[in-house]
Amino acid sequence: MISLENQIVLITGASSGIGEACAKVFAGAGAKLILAARRWERLQNLVETLNLTSSQVHLLELDVRDRSAVESAISNLPTAWSNIDILINNAGLSRGLDKLHQGDFQDWEEMIDTNINGLLYLTRYVVPGMVNRSRGHVVNIGSIAGHQTYPGGNVYCATKAAVKVISEGLKQDLLGTPIRVTSVDPGMVETEFSNVRFHGDDERANKVYQGVTPLTADDVADVILFCATRSPHVNINEVILMPVDQAGATLVHRRS
Repeated sequence: MISLENQIVLITGASSGIGEACAKVFAGAGAKLILAARRWERLQNLVETLNLTSSQVHLLELDVRDRSAVESAISNLPTAWSNIDILINNAGLSRGLDKLHQGDFQDWEEMIDTNINGLLYLTRYVVPGMVNRSRGHVVNIGSIAGHQTYPGGNVYCATKAAVKVISEGLKQDLLGTPIRVTSVDPGMVETEFSNVRFHGDDERANKVYQGVTPLTADDVADVILFCATRSPHVNINEVILMPVDQAGATLVHRRS
């Protein structure tokens, strides 16, 4: 097990859900955090909640879909924050459950731009520094949806399948370096995910988890922390985790 004390960890989508939970556990492990998200006030509130000082956290108001903004954010990091040790590509979302031939183009573009392009942009601008320093770890947050397609999930599942393939390809590209690559792929996790998918329809979102004990964001963050703290020669390529009440993308046991 390696120590995360003073390691610099960049977390995207850090203002809620799995990203927020990662901020908590990695701060608890002594890491220094770069927290990136679109919702600036949520980031500031998180820093206050965690009682972090300016030497422990650096905030980025960032939309990962904007390539020039990502490039600027990474290239203009203060010197003390520029040597990123761990990149957690967490920013992602789902929109809608429409059949493909009835899909909303804006929903498609938002998912593709965030889940695929945003991950690619961050990886492209952060990993060269890791290669130069001969150390680093990229953790991509995938999904069971990247392994099993479900009705109405067409484009979202495609984006998460892309995350799986990109993670595999990145590991191959970095062979011969000490840099590790991990894809953490959860099943049902109760976060803002379903609320975002259904454009703020709380009633519809709540039904997703009815009769089920889903994973929590903390559960997923705990697994990510485990992957990041293995011995340097150990690479956990892929983790699929689901609640006990789930056995596949569409196979869920619900209690009445």
